[in-house]
Amino acid sequence: MTALIPVVVAGALGRMGAEVIRAVQGAEDCTLVGAIDNTPGKEGCDVGLELGLGELEVAVTADFEGCLCAVSQSVRAAEAGAVLVDFTHPSVVYDHTRASIAYGVHPVIGTTGLSPQQLDDLTQFSEKASIGGAVIPNFSVGMVLLQQAAAAAARFYDHAELTELHHNRKADAPSGTCIKTAELMEELGKSFNPPEVDEHESLEGSRGGRRDSGLRLHSLRLPGLVAHQEVMFGAPGETYTLRHDTIDRSAYMPGVLLTVRRVRSLGSLVYGLERLI
Repeated sequence: MTALIPVVVAGALGRMGAEVIRAVQGAEDCTLVGAIDNTPGKEGCDVGLELGLGELEVAVTADFEGCLCAVSQSVRAAEAGAVLVDFTHPSVVYDHTRASIAYGVHPVIGTTGLSPQQLDDLTQFSEKASIGGAVIPNFSVGMVLLQQAAAAAARFYDHAELTELHHNRKADAPSGTCIKTAELMEELGKSFNPPEVDEHESLEGSRGGRRDSGLRLHSLRLPGLVAHQEVMFGAPGETYTLRHDTIDRSAYMPGVLLTVRRVRSLGSLVYGLERLI
């Protein structure tokens, strides 16, 4: 019988972390071995009882590195090691990813906010450590399909703008998913939105953020939203719009489990779900 994949979840009591724990518990090839969360008053509580899943015999801890150290030691005999799934905060995601690699725990990072330089640093660090990992701005297969369609359409349209819409508790803007979509469109090496008028903003920022390629990115934050993205292309006489809507966080779980199952076979850090499917 194949050994179960040991999984640690950081941000365990958050909305995404809770969904990940439910998915891990429902997967026949995974086992939860750690739950990290800094919610006051929850240290030592059984994570399963906190999430209404029944007793899981996994205590919540706020000690990130302590948990990774304990897990790395307890699963050393496992052929491929443990996996960390991180849904925490942009302010700590770099340190979390680097620490995970240092302890030999394969990071699966759903937290956005890493800069290109940080991604480069982490990729080099993972290569030196020979620890595979994955930074996934969006775990939705539907979003990957949208991004691929946007990259294909970019060949034929010179004018395009991207809009992402999220709940008002999201810390970073624009979203990592939106940035990733723009990067895929920019792989052609072309420029977008050539100026046709001398624009003037009567309200600064009303035209969104402009990337070096000319693509403009817009961010909306409102309660009631989950995660949504639209890419609109324009040409004389027509527009072409791609849109993806996430209405429940369970939509991300097939992508999370796919990444958990594949990350231990990687030799370094990869960026984007499309690299794994």
